[in-house]
Amino acid sequence: MSAWHEPLIRWVHILAGVMWIGLLYYFNFVNVAAVKEATAAGEAAPIGKYVMPRALLFFRWSAVVTWIFGAWLLSTVTVDGTNGFVGAFLLRGVLAPIGIGAWLGTIMLFNVWGLIWPNQKKILGFVPATDAEKAKARRIAFLASRVNTMLSIPMLFFMATGPHALFVEQLFH
Repeated sequence: MSAWHEPLIRWVHILAGVMWIGLLYYFNFVNVAAVKEATAAGEAAPIGKYVMPRALLFFRWSAVVTWIFGAWLLSTVTVDGTNGFVGAFLLRGVLAPIGIGAWLGTIMLFNVWGLIWPNQKKILGFVPATDAEKAKARRIAFLASRVNTMLSIPMLFFMATGPHALFVEQLFH
């Protein structure tokens, strides 16, 4: 890999991650309360029609881009003869902290694509659903999003400290 690839890959990973986690926090700290208030006022339709589809588009694809570029970055590292991607996901040695962050990010990615997005499609009317199915979908999407919000806290910690594994190693020994 040439000298300029690694910083570019890292930059795309960081930008996509900021978008992903920023939208996650927007949904959980701003949108939930705003939709509740707008629904009570009979004004929630524009949020569901104009804001949510676009926000969810950027949310789910920034999750994919973040994960792919993070995996690519890990694969460019070799530690003690072990590929960084493999070592991180097997939580080996100094790669363990970044590996914990990578595992949390992977779980969050699966929540986005396996729970949040399929249920949001029902809520937004992209796929047919009864009122009971929409109510169930709201609850599942809400809980999966809250789980991701909670997982993002340690994920961000380990992603930020992972490249500085010596610090983390000293912290726990």
